[in-house]
Amino acid sequence: MFFDNTTLDIATRVVVLSAVSMIWVIAVIRMIGLRTLSKMTNFDFVVTIASGSLLAGAVQATAWTGFAQALLAMAALFVIQFLLAKLRRNSDRFEDAIQNGPIFLMYDGEFIEEALEVSRVAKSDLLAKLREANALEMGNVRAVVLETTGDVSVLHGDRLDDRVVAGIERP
Repeated sequence: MFFDNTTLDIATRVVVLSAVSMIWVIAVIRMIGLRTLSKMTNFDFVVTIASGSLLAGAVQATAWTGFAQALLAMAALFVIQFLLAKLRRNSDRFEDAIQNGPIFLMYDGEFIEEALEVSRVAKSDLLAKLREANALEMGNVRAVVLETTGDVSVLHGDRLDDRVVAGIERP
C-alpha cells in the first residue's frame, strides 16, 4: 500500500489507517450524533458492535478498496441507524413493528414466572441482577424490567412512580 519493504509498509499502514479510521468515526459520529454509540435499542447495540468490527477491518486493510469499503459500510450503518431512529420517533406503529417492548420480570417483590419463561431468564440470573443493584429485601423491589436492549433494570425503594414504567404491560 505504501512501501515495498514489508515491515515498513505494515507499520506505516497501521499508523495511517488507524488515524484515518478514527478521524472518520469521529466525523461520522459528530454528524449523526451521540445516539450512534448508544445502546437504546437492540439495533443500536448491533450497530455499535458492527462498527467496532468494521473499524478493526479498516485498520487491517491490505488494499485501498477494502479500507474504503469498511469506512463506507460504517457510514451506511450509522445513516440507517439514524433513519430508523427518526422513523421510530415519528411512528408508534413502526416502533412496535421493529422492536420488542420491555417486560416485567418481577413486580412488587414477586417473580413473574410466565415472563421469566418467555424471556428465558433464569431466577439465578435475576437474583444476581438484584444483588448487583444492591436490592437488600425482596419486599423493597418494586419492579425488575428486561429492557429492549437486554439490560435488566431493578427498581427498588418505597414506591414506584407510574411514569417510570409507562408503556410496560403490567402483570
